[in-house]
Amino acid sequence: MAVIEMGLKSWVVAGLAPGLERQPLKRQAADENLLVKLLFRWRDEATEAGSTIKRIAVAFEAGRDGFWLARWLRAHGIEAHVIHPNSVPVPREHRRPKSDRLDTALLMRAFLGWLRGEAKHCSMAAIPSLAEEDARRPNREHEHLVGERTSIINRMKAAMVRLGMRGFNVKRRKASEQLDKLRTAEGEALPPNTLAELRRDMARLKLVREQIAAIEKERLARLRRAPRQGTHPMILMLAKVMGIGVETADMLVHEVLSRPLRDERAVGRYAGLTGAPDESGQRRREKGLAKAGNARVRRGMIQLAWRWLMFQKGSALAKWFTARTAHAPREVRKTMIVAVARKLLIALWRYVSVGEVPAGARLRPAV
Repeated sequence: MAVIEMGLKSWVVAGLAPGLERQPLKRQAADENLLVKLLFRWRDEATEAGSTIKRIAVAFEAGRDGFWLARWLRAHGIEAHVIHPNSVPVPREHRRPKSDRLDTALLMRAFLGWLRGEAKHCSMAAIPSLAEEDARRPNREHEHLVGERTSIINRMKAAMVRLGMRGFNVKRRKASEQLDKLRTAEGEALPPNTLAELRRDMARLKLVREQIAAIEKERLARLRRAPRQGTHPMILMLAKVMGIGVETADMLVHEVLSRPLRDERAVGRYAGLTGAPDESGQRRREKGLAKAGNARVRRGMIQLAWRWLMFQKGSALAKWFTARTAHAPREVRKTMIVAVARKLLIALWRYVSVGEVPAGARLRPAV
């Protein structure tokens, strides 16, 4: 078995082979072919020492490299696993030493315990196929572009406010054509550098808008071309529910609902919408959300929960929230909306899994 501490330019590989007294440790270039040669060399050394090697298991932490190496190793007959970094227990010293050598030793202990079947040593990430990974890209790119659009708009608004102009709408399509006519609070035309900066920002905003529209248009075209292919039926099912658009449906399906989760508790945990209790002796308190799951799903579900209260007022979940927060202050409503998000996610999971429509929910009429 071996564990890999992966860097941008080099990898540190630590091995453990039966029959070898030493525990080999090697720093090498970030090259998968060199890695396989190294693993086979250690296997041959163990064979020469009298051991029979029938299985090679490799593990590394999930990170920037994603899952390509795990797929590549499996294609070459090597058992590969990807460790959730947050699941590896670490020493709790205030200033604990850290190096690649120590990190590989920590991963080795966790991986060994997991292979023995001992609970809580570490947890493994599900390794998606290349097609499954690629299916998530449009939604994640869309989220990034929307954030970039908001950043550009806020930067332009700040430039306007700095010159005493608050009434100009920088989001209008023809805003760039009116920049020359603008006057500051002092009655002066826009300074040349500020004017050039605003023109560049508006050109960038136009490009970002076009890219967002292209992603949305292509997604709808894919759904129309092949409504029964892959995860498309689940997306179309969710899009029938009032208050859920295609963008939200696409995110939920590819991030959580298409995963083989065990039960309702696993669904809530994956989204990080479960609590984090702090109990010791007679002390009992909640520290808030665990936030240990998928942040995209958590953010999206809390936003969807507020929309659900708006578009699904007659649903059982909305009535439950209203009854509990009818005379409650704002802080209680913000806390309770997390419970709505968790219950709603579980209800949607049951809807796409077994066809059970959330109680009282309204569906869009069939076209």
